Amino acid sequence: QVQLVESGGGLVQAGGSLRLTCAASSSTFSMGWFRQAPGKEREFVAAITRSDLWVFYSESVKGRFTISRDNAKNTAYLQMNNLKPEDTATYYCVAGTRNFGLEFRRAYDYWGQGTQVTVSS
Repeated sequence: QVQLVESGGGLVQAGGSLRLTCAASSSTFSMGWFRQAPGKEREFVAAITRSDLWVFYSESVKGRFTISRDNAKNTAYLQMNNLKPEDTATYYCVAGTRNFGLEFRRAYDYWGQGTQVTVSS
Protein backbone atom coordinates (compact mmCIF):
# COMPACT_ATOMS: atom_id res chain seq x y z
CA GLN A 1 0.00 0.00 0.00
CA VAL A 2 1.38 3.39 -1.01
CA GLN A 3 0.48 6.44 1.06
CA LEU A 4 0.28 9.81 -0.68
CA VAL A 5 0.38 13.12 1.18
CA GLU A 6 -0.28 16.39 -0.64
CA SER A 7 0.73 19.86 0.47
CA GLY A 8 1.06 23.35 -0.93
CA GLY A 9 -2.53 24.34 -1.56
CA GLY A 10 -3.92 27.69 -0.52
CA LEU A 11 -5.54 30.93 -1.56
CA VAL A 12 -4.00 32.97 -4.36
CA GLN A 13 -5.10 35.80 -6.62
CA ALA A 14 -5.67 35.28 -10.31
CA GLY A 15 -2.39 35.38 -12.18
CA GLY A 16 -0.49 34.05 -9.19
CA SER A 17 1.38 30.80 -8.66
CA LEU A 18 1.33 27.83 -6.34
CA ARG A 19 3.41 24.67 -6.10
CA LEU A 20 1.81 21.45 -4.96
CA THR A 21 3.87 18.64 -3.50
CA CYS A 22 2.97 14.96 -3.24
CA ALA A 23 5.11 12.74 -1.05
CA ALA A 24 4.73 9.00 -1.62
CA SER A 25 5.66 6.36 0.96
CA SER A 26 7.36 4.26 -1.73
CA SER A 27 8.27 4.34 -5.40
CA THR A 28 5.62 4.06 -8.12
CA PHE A 29 5.81 4.04 -11.90
CA SER A 30 3.37 6.83 -12.63
CA MET A 31 2.32 9.84 -10.57
CA GLY A 32 -0.14 12.56 -11.38
CA TRP A 33 -2.79 15.03 -10.34
CA PHE A 34 -6.55 15.20 -10.68
CA ARG A 35 -8.83 17.96 -9.45
CA GLN A 36 -12.46 18.34 -8.51
CA ALA A 37 -14.40 21.58 -8.30
CA PRO A 38 -17.70 21.82 -6.37
CA GLY A 39 -20.52 20.30 -8.37
CA LYS A 40 -18.21 18.98 -11.07
CA GLU A 41 -16.66 15.64 -11.87
CA ARG A 42 -13.10 14.85 -10.95
CA GLU A 43 -10.86 15.64 -13.93
CA PHE A 44 -7.35 14.82 -15.05
CA VAL A 45 -4.72 17.54 -14.73
CA ALA A 46 -1.28 16.06 -15.39
CA ALA A 47 0.76 12.86 -15.14
CA ILE A 48 4.37 11.81 -15.32
CA THR A 49 6.08 8.45 -15.49
CA ARG A 50 9.28 7.38 -13.85
CA SER A 51 12.39 8.92 -15.40
CA ASP A 52 10.14 11.50 -17.08
CA LEU A 53 9.62 9.09 -19.95
CA TRP A 54 6.13 10.42 -20.60
CA VAL A 55 4.48 13.63 -19.44
CA PHE A 56 0.81 14.47 -20.08
CA TYR A 57 -1.34 17.54 -19.45
CA SER A 58 -4.98 18.37 -19.88
CA GLU A 59 -5.65 21.04 -22.47
CA SER A 60 -6.98 23.40 -19.82
CA VAL A 61 -3.63 23.60 -17.99
CA LYS A 62 -1.13 23.03 -20.78
CA GLY A 63 1.38 25.88 -20.90
CA ARG A 64 0.56 27.04 -17.37
CA PHE A 65 1.20 23.97 -15.19
CA THR A 66 4.35 21.86 -15.01
CA ILE A 67 4.56 18.42 -13.44
CA SER A 68 7.87 17.01 -12.26
CA ARG A 69 9.15 14.37 -9.89
CA ASP A 70 12.14 13.56 -7.73
CA ASN A 71 12.50 9.79 -7.78
CA ALA A 72 15.08 9.79 -5.00
CA LYS A 73 12.47 11.37 -2.71
CA ASN A 74 9.40 9.57 -4.16
CA THR A 75 7.90 13.02 -4.59
CA ALA A 76 5.93 14.68 -7.38
CA TYR A 77 5.35 18.38 -7.86
CA LEU A 78 2.83 20.48 -9.72
CA GLN A 79 3.98 24.01 -10.46
CA MET A 80 0.92 26.10 -11.28
CA ASN A 81 1.45 29.49 -12.89
CA ASN A 82 -0.95 32.10 -14.22
CA LEU A 83 -3.73 30.65 -12.11
CA LYS A 84 -7.33 31.39 -13.03
CA PRO A 85 -10.50 31.33 -10.92
CA GLU A 86 -11.59 28.23 -12.84
CA ASP A 87 -8.57 26.40 -11.43
CA THR A 88 -10.25 26.50 -8.02
CA ALA A 89 -10.67 22.90 -6.87
CA THR A 90 -9.46 20.20 -4.56
CA TYR A 91 -6.32 18.71 -6.09
CA TYR A 92 -5.61 15.01 -5.62
CA CYS A 93 -2.29 13.29 -6.05
CA VAL A 94 -2.41 9.87 -7.69
CA ALA A 95 0.06 7.06 -8.22
CA GLY A 96 0.03 3.74 -10.02
CA THR A 97 1.85 1.06 -11.96
CA ARG A 98 0.34 1.46 -15.44
CA ASN A 99 1.97 3.19 -18.38
CA PHE A 100 -1.13 3.82 -20.49
CA GLY A 101 -4.44 5.58 -20.13
CA LEU A 102 -2.94 7.92 -17.57
CA GLU A 103 -5.63 10.53 -18.18
CA PHE A 104 -8.22 8.19 -16.69
CA ARG A 105 -8.92 7.60 -13.00
CA ARG A 106 -8.85 3.83 -13.42
CA ALA A 107 -5.14 3.98 -14.27
CA TYR A 108 -4.26 4.73 -10.67
CA ASP A 109 -4.17 2.52 -7.63
CA TYR A 110 -3.49 5.13 -4.96
CA TRP A 111 -5.05 8.48 -4.16
CA GLY A 112 -4.16 11.20 -1.69
CA GLN A 113 -6.63 13.03 0.53
CA GLY A 114 -6.52 16.21 -1.52
CA THR A 115 -5.39 19.78 -1.02
CA GLN A 116 -7.56 22.83 -1.65
CA VAL A 117 -6.57 25.46 -4.19
CA THR A 118 -8.64 28.64 -4.33
CA VAL A 119 -8.01 31.33 -6.92
CA SER A 120 -9.71 34.68 -6.34
CA SER A 121 -10.57 37.04 -9.19
